[in-house]
Amino acid sequence: MGNVLGPVLVLHRPLRREEPLTNPGSFDELHRKCKEVFPQQMEGVKLIINKALSSHFQVTHTIHMSTVGQSSYHFNTTYMGDRQLSPTETFPMLVGDIDSCGSLNAQVLHLVAERIRTKAVFQTQQARFVTWQFDGELRGDDYTATLTLGNPDVLSQSVIVVAHFLQSVTSRLVLGGEMVYHRRPGEEGAIVTLAGKYTALKWVATLNIGYGGAHASYYHRANEQVQVGVELEANTRLQDTTFAFGYQLNLSQANMVFRGLLDSNWCVGGVLEKKLPPLPVTLALGAFLNHWKNRFHCGFSIIVG
Repeated sequence: MGNVLGPVLVLHRPLRREEPLTNPGSFDELHRKCKEVFPQQMEGVKLIINKALSSHFQVTHTIHMSTVGQSSYHFNTTYMGDRQLSPTETFPMLVGDIDSCGSLNAQVLHLVAERIRTKAVFQTQQARFVTWQFDGELRGDDYTATLTLGNPDVLSQSVIVVAHFLQSVTSRLVLGGEMVYHRRPGEEGAIVTLAGKYTALKWVATLNIGYGGAHASYYHRANEQVQVGVELEANTRLQDTTFAFGYQLNLSQANMVFRGLLDSNWCVGGVLEKKLPPLPVTLALGAFLNHWKNRFHCGFSIIVG
């Protein structure tokens, strides 16, 4: 008796298509998602007026009346070129800021090639140069390499060299490192730090760890209105560890954004921002209280433009 074979059903599991690797961005922006949740310290009264003179040129006037330090006035100018890579990136870009004491902070950003970006930073304190820094960044399809020279001085044989490298291992995981080398008469040393970042659908976890300490952050987007962030910093040289919790509430219907924080130094604070459409005006009110030092600061700002 012969064997009778019935129809055979073969199920093929569809292959999962891997997402293409993307550029991981710059090393300085690893913790940016978490830091944007925390409110910025503010005190006194501040008036900021932004005025666009053309599609390439913008000026900003800032008047700050402080209750703690010295009141100041800042004049800022920004020139943006014709080459726009994204809504926040335009090349070349020249930024200058000078205050009422004569101190200057200037930056020049230029796109040398399709993947190579350069930046020069100059900072003076009245008539004395305090910072001159030159950056070069190479952005590949799935990696970023950066080299920074800080305050190079041939006569005194002193320099600070910072090298960064980030690699997208998967569509969600980024690994990399940082090396900081400094040299001056009678002193020379280097510090190496490893970094990792994992990006999920609604959360981002980042860790920097090295000989000098560790910096960890966690960002979570609960929904369209609520975002939270947790940050932990440990410094082995100072033998100090700090912990901070921040949150952001977006009330789009009321044109309001509230950011708050609570840290391990017994400091609590919050900043409320309110837009007044159709006017190009934003009001901000902030208050910060340090229970450990028994110190309280509050501030109010008006942003026009």
